[in-house]
This record gives sequence, C-alpha cells and structure tokens, in this order.
Amino acid sequence: MITPPKPQSRPEKVSFLQHVRLFRKDLFQSQPERLYRAWMAEFKLPFFRSYFVNQPELVKTVLNERPDDFPKSEIIKGALGSLLGDSVFVTNGPEWKRQRRIIDPAFEGGKVKYAFPSMKAAVEDAVIRLRARAGEVVEIEEEASKLAADIIFRTLFSIPITDAVAEEVFYSFRDYQRTQPLMNVASFLKRPDWFPAFQRRSTKKKAAVIRKLLTQLTDQRAAEIEAGTAPDDLATKIMTTQDPLTGERFTRKEMVDQVAIFFLAGHETSASALAWTLYCIAADQPVQDRMAKQVRAIEDLELRKFSKMPFVRDVFREGLRLYPPVPMMVREVTRAEEFRQRQIKVGSQIVLSPWHLGRHQRFWEDPDVFDPDRWGRDETKEAARQCYIPFSSGPRVCTGASFAMVEGVLSLAMMVDAFKFSIVPDKVPVPQAHLTVRAKDGIYLKVENRE
Repeated sequence: MITPPKPQSRPEKVSFLQHVRLFRKDLFQSQPERLYRAWMAEFKLPFFRSYFVNQPELVKTVLNERPDDFPKSEIIKGALGSLLGDSVFVTNGPEWKRQRRIIDPAFEGGKVKYAFPSMKAAVEDAVIRLRARAGEVVEIEEEASKLAADIIFRTLFSIPITDAVAEEVFYSFRDYQRTQPLMNVASFLKRPDWFPAFQRRSTKKKAAVIRKLLTQLTDQRAAEIEAGTAPDDLATKIMTTQDPLTGERFTRKEMVDQVAIFFLAGHETSASALAWTLYCIAADQPVQDRMAKQVRAIEDLELRKFSKMPFVRDVFREGLRLYPPVPMMVREVTRAEEFRQRQIKVGSQIVLSPWHLGRHQRFWEDPDVFDPDRWGRDETKEAARQCYIPFSSGPRVCTGASFAMVEGVLSLAMMVDAFKFSIVPDKVPVPQAHLTVRAKDGIYLKVENRE
C-alpha cells in the first residue's frame, strides 16, 4: 500500500489577507487540516459566511432530503457562466427540473451499453498512441484528457478526436481549465445578473471560442436531424426528446449550454479520475499486476463481463475516493437554519466536500492510503454509505455516473493489459483545484509495454 500526494493544508490560524491570498492561490491550501476530522467548520469573511459540513446527517439533509432549500450557489455560475450558460449544472428550481426531464432519458436504464463500442474504440486508439511512446516518460494527464475527450465526442456526436472541430475544442478547453479556478473571491460578492463576474479576459475569450465551436456542431446535428440522416447518439437523443410536461425541446442556445456541460462532465472529470488512478497504480506495482492478471483472464472484454473484474472496479473506486474530480460543492441557504447549534442565516454558503469526506478520519481506516482492498472489508460499507459521494447524491446526482464508472473501469483495464506504468521519482504531482482536481505541473509516468 502507498500514500499518494495530498495538498498541504494552511495553518490553523491565519489573517483575513492571508486567507484571501491562499484562496486565490489554491482552494485546497486555503483550508485547515482540521476539516479532515471536523463535523462542521464555520469561516467568517466580510462578504459572506461559509460552513463546511462533513456530518453525514447534515450532508443528507442538504443533498437528499431538502435539496430545494439548498440550491446551487451563484458562486459556481459566477465562475463558469461564460462557458456553461444556463445549463443543467448551474440552474436551480423549475428550470433545472425541466432540463433534467429532457436529459435523463438519454442515460436511463441500460443505455450505456449503446455507448460501449464507441468507448472501447476510443481506448483502443489511446493504446495505439501510447504504444508509439513505449519506454518514454509521458505526461499522463494530457493523454487521459485526450482519451476522455475522444470518448465524449464519439458518444455525443459520433466523431473522433481527430475530427478538426473536436480537436480544436479539446485544445481550447485544455487552455480554459488552466486559467479558470473552481471559485474566485469575486464570485462570493452578491451581484445582479448584469454585473460582470470579474473573470480573466483570457478565460472569457477561450469560453467564447469553445461555445462557437460547439454551436457549429449543434447546428450541423440539427440539420442532420431535419434531413433524417442523424446518427443515433446522445446528441440526437437529447435534441429530439420532448419535455413530458410541456412537449418542448431544447432551443439552439439551450442545447449549446448542455453540450458544454456534457463536455465538462464527460471529459474534464473523467480525465482527472483516470490520470490520478493511473498514478496510484504506478506507485503500487503489486496492485497493478493484480489488475493485469484479472483482465487477462477474460477472453474478450465486453460490458457483460465487467462482473469478472471486481478488483479493477475497486481500484477505480479507490481512486475516486482519494481524488474525486469535483472536490467541493457549494449550496446556498434560502431560509434560516440551525446546524449543530449554529444559527445559519439566509444567503450563507454550505460547502460539501467529496474531497474531505473521502479522507475523513472519523470514517476511513488509514484515510490517505491507497488501498483498493478496503472495498471488500465490512467496515468500508458504512463509510461508503455515509460519505462516499464522488458523483454527488440525491436528485442532483451526476446523470452520467454509470457512464463514468464504465468508462473508468474499461480504460484502466485496457491500459494495464497493454502497459506497465511506473512513477518518476523526481516528479511527484501536487493536487490542485482547477475545474477539477488536477496536478500543479502534470502527472509524469514511465510507460512500458507489458509482456
């Protein structure tokens, strides 16, 4: 077992200016170590009050029992609005429910099986790309990003990453996610919708480029649907689905908003999860060898045979526990609350952190240790039920959670079947909170062909 990298926490007591400087630098470094053992913590700043909530009963209240009383905070819209518009990721209330009624049917039941051949083809191409670099040190985050982007473009629009527009979206988005923090200080200021969100000029410029390209793809698909020549993929399913209550479909702008979040959720998050899990198994060779042995015992890797790879699945679950792609979720208080004898005013922020919950010292044995075998032990069942939420929980649980699990397990299985990954001792990655949990200077692994 190994202990993979964890961000340094800030000192317990800091001044307001020190906190702001740390917050601007990195979301992880602005938080104290006590959050890994506390049920709840209050942070007071001149502009707002925020409450980190780790107690499972309170997390359940916010996400599962009374989600309408705790809508998504405007912080997220302020940070991502230039790219995501009014997509399902940032909206609340009736508008959010309308969007989910149109989107959810595309992901319900066993429909992931229709996307499986496209997923597998994308991973096969990724293996070919890495074969050409066997024996080299590879920046694996970039390769994971390209693979995840390829999967989302194939399943959403039936085009590979080598398509000119898809490739341009990929590189533009890569630049965007490096300039846009998950949250910024200006986002905490209450402001009217017309007031600027204080995003960097480069961030807004990249967002405009991405939206222009996605509009091009959406318009092309709309024409194909009209002509009756559209492929039966996710984009077609969503664009032709009517709201069962109103009979309406997404408008052109609404569909571009949704495509933007599909790309974010289906590409950025998957790339983060895969890259960090690959790092963990590169640091733990016995785990990697066990995975390869389990995969090679399967004659033909198909979706119906995933049950024969329980250890590969547990490795991915452990990677998601330690490095949840979306490390923190912010909800806004819409009515006065009392949490743990604290009076919480309307407008306060509730921060729910899959990162801290996944490493919480009151629930997990050796919480910072990479230990896939923990998922087979009885004591893990309680922890998993109480505080394992890499895809959120409740009505706003990630629509594509099952899609992401299949993608992650498939990618890991095919990668360890083809290659042996090893760490580079002088290149230890440092986790940072960008749009997702990324490494400060990338994740470098040596890639060798597996005999």
